[in-house]
Amino acid sequence: MSQDVESFLTTIEEQEIVEAIRIAEDHTSGEIRIHIESTCNANVEARALEVFSILKMNNTKDQNGVLIYVAVDDHKFGIYGDEGINKVVPKNFWDDTKSVIESLFKKGQFKQGLVDGVLHAGQQLKAHFPVEDYDSNELSNTISKG
Repeated sequence: MSQDVESFLTTIEEQEIVEAIRIAEDHTSGEIRIHIESTCNANVEARALEVFSILKMNNTKDQNGVLIYVAVDDHKFGIYGDEGINKVVPKNFWDDTKSVIESLFKKGQFKQGLVDGVLHAGQQLKAHFPVEDYDSNELSNTISKG
C-alpha cells in the first residue's frame, strides 16, 4: 500500500467520513462505500467496477450499493452504482455528486469532498431507495484501502 494512501486522510478524517456514511444510510436503503488506493492502472470506471465486485457490493438485496473510488496518485475518482440503482435513475444521476466531490478535491479538501459527496449521494438515493423499517446495514461503512 502506498504511503500516499495512508496519509491521504487522517484517522479522525476517516471517522468523519464513516459517520457521514452512517448519516446518509439513515435516509436510504442504499449502501455507500469508499475505497482508496494509490493508482488504478486502468480506466477509473473499469477499476471502480472491479473493486465493487471484489468488495462483494453486488450482494445487496435491492442491488443498490454505491462505491466512491479514489486513486490518490492518479488524482482520479469515480462513482459506481449497482444495477438496481442504474435501472431507475437518469443516466447523469451521479454527475451532481461527482461535481460536489471534484470541486472540493481541486481545493485539496479531500475529507470534505468525500463527506459532502457521501451526504449528497444519500440524498439522491433517498428518492429512489427510501429507508425501510426492516432495513439493515448490509455492507460495512469502513473505508477500504488497496
